[in-house]
Amino acid sequence: MRYTAARTPRFASPAAWSEILGQGVRYPSLEEERTADVVIVGAGFAGLSAARRLLQLDPALNVAVLDALEIAEGSAGRNSGFMIDLPHDLSSDNYAGGGDESALIALNRKAIDFALGAAQAYGIDPAFVDPAGKVNGAASPTADAHNRSYAAHLAQLGEASEHLDAQAMHALTGSRHYLSGLYTPGTLMLQPAGYIRGLAAGLARDDVKIFARSAVTDFEQEGSIWRVRTAKGQISAPRIILATNGHLESFGFAKGRLMQLFLYASMTPELDATQLRALGGEPRWGITPSDPMGTTVRRIDTAQGGHRIITRTCATLRPEMEASARDIARATSVQRAKFDARFPQLSGAAMQYEWAGHLCLSLNGVAVTGEIAPNVFAATVQNGLGTARGTLTGIAAAEMALGQSSDITAYFNAEAAPRKLPPKPFSTWGANAYLRWKEHRARAE
Repeated sequence: MRYTAARTPRFASPAAWSEILGQGVRYPSLEEERTADVVIVGAGFAGLSAARRLLQLDPALNVAVLDALEIAEGSAGRNSGFMIDLPHDLSSDNYAGGGDESALIALNRKAIDFALGAAQAYGIDPAFVDPAGKVNGAASPTADAHNRSYAAHLAQLGEASEHLDAQAMHALTGSRHYLSGLYTPGTLMLQPAGYIRGLAAGLARDDVKIFARSAVTDFEQEGSIWRVRTAKGQISAPRIILATNGHLESFGFAKGRLMQLFLYASMTPELDATQLRALGGEPRWGITPSDPMGTTVRRIDTAQGGHRIITRTCATLRPEMEASARDIARATSVQRAKFDARFPQLSGAAMQYEWAGHLCLSLNGVAVTGEIAPNVFAATVQNGLGTARGTLTGIAAAEMALGQSSDITAYFNAEAAPRKLPPKPFSTWGANAYLRWKEHRARAE
């Protein structure tokens, strides 16, 4: 039984969260034959969480982690850095989901506790894992109504929130764009590349073998052993964890069932003293839009990589798993207009970084986590919630690989399979047209 990669991860834009931290540890590439007890493919939130969980369960395990890129250069360095505990259904109008949301909140908080525990154990800078909470920003009466509906929904779940008026939003952000906001306290605000780098460094000190620039070309079963190959090396192990998110499909799994989505963002250069005085507001905060198709905005400070503002908006479906220069250029144009609308006192400021990040969703919002071939376990399909859901899928896959069970494994074992997508190209055209319509409807946000 052999699985060959149809494509491997690559990006034509920088991973800004990693870039602003400067050069990280340069891990070796795999250029020899090795053995391990477990091979993990992918060194993002899912893969490194799986490695840590394996060691928690059995410190004697020989664990190897392979990544196609440098550590934190993939999707882990391209997200918005929100690890959210509360319902966050991106297909809804106000994030309220369905099903047993209390159980999901409890699991998300386990992911947050796991990240905080890893940060403490490995000496990761506390600024990279800041339990500051977040704000849903509203720029229109419709969006404010979404926030109030969401607040009522949270109250029914017994969850706290605080309504912020326009004056409070201005005091927080320096922007008069927002009519109101809804603050919720549970979100962990990450410097995602800093956290992932710190997690990798801690695992390496615990003798996990980490290999960068080592894209897996194929893996093949020979008896009870899997041989995992890269361009220049090979690792033989009885168990594999695929923490590859949408690239699960590259190996032939869940074909025709996964939506490969790209989100886009830009980041300012470090703001100078004159710009900071003009901006005002607090030095560190994060805003998600009250409409999920609106604009996410973060301000970070020196401890997280410099006084900068990050703007994230626009989405495209790209089954080929690669965003084009044209995609990035269109998104950048939209983002600059959104930035100028929020911060006219900084209008026209250049952006230092512009990038695309790869997400993977299923039509019915389920992950693909569990045994997908003999002793091959997936920790994939995060549905746009890669920091928290990725952490949970990594934990679950590690536990399953060692025959353990928990409320986390029970959650993923109970999920249905991903629903089949409509045939191409209609699904791609239709989905992108729908995304553009939702983007237009949420244009003020």
